[in-house]
Amino acid sequence: MALNPTLREEERERIARHVLELVKERGSEIAWTVAMAESGLTRTRFEALFADYDDLFDAVAQSWLAPHMAVMEEVLASSLPPQRKMYEFFRRRFVISRERFRADPEHFTILCEMGAANFERVRSYVDLADHYLCELIAEAQAEGFFAGLEIDEALSLINQMISNYTLPDALIYLGEKLTEQKLARIVDTMFIGLSGEAGADASGVNVLKVAS
Repeated sequence: MALNPTLREEERERIARHVLELVKERGSEIAWTVAMAESGLTRTRFEALFADYDDLFDAVAQSWLAPHMAVMEEVLASSLPPQRKMYEFFRRRFVISRERFRADPEHFTILCEMGAANFERVRSYVDLADHYLCELIAEAQAEGFFAGLEIDEALSLINQMISNYTLPDALIYLGEKLTEQKLARIVDTMFIGLSGEAGADASGVNVLKVAS
C-alpha cells in the first residue's frame, strides 16, 4: 500500500529515531542494510522510505537537528531587542547540545563524527542557520549596531567569534569551559565593538593593523 506524504514522513521519522537509538546502543554508525534489517519493515517498504544511505542520513540529521531548528525559528520570530535576540539565538542551541553531551558523551561524539563524515549532507542546515543569522544582523544594523559592515562581512566575523558555541565538537574538547556567562560576554563585546567604522564612536576598532 502506497504511503501518503504525511504517513511517509511519520514513518521516516520513526526509523530515524530508531537509528539514533541503535547508534547509542552499539557505539557506531549504522549502515543502511543494518537499519533496514532492524526496522521491522520489508525491504520493499524500507526502500520506499529511503532510497539509499544518504537519504537515511538526511532523515537522521533532520530528526537530530529539529530542536535546533525550532529554537532558531522561535528566536527569529520573537520581539526581543537585538542584543538579547542574538544571544538567545546562540544560547538556546548551545544548551541543547550541552545537555546532550552531558547525558551521553560517547553517543554525542559518535554523532559529531557522523556529521563530519557526511558534512555535505548537513550543509543545508548550516546554510539555513547563516540565513537566519543574516536576518538578525540586518535587524541589529537597523538599530545602529555593526555600522559600516556588509552583512556577509558581519556574518563571517560573528561566526568566527562564536564558533565554539555553534560547533558541537567544541564541547568534546572544551566541555565545562564553555558557559552561558562567557557567551553573554562575547555577544556583549560584539555589539560594543564590532564595526567597520573608525573614530570616537568606534573606540578600539581598526587599531591593530595586519602585517604585510
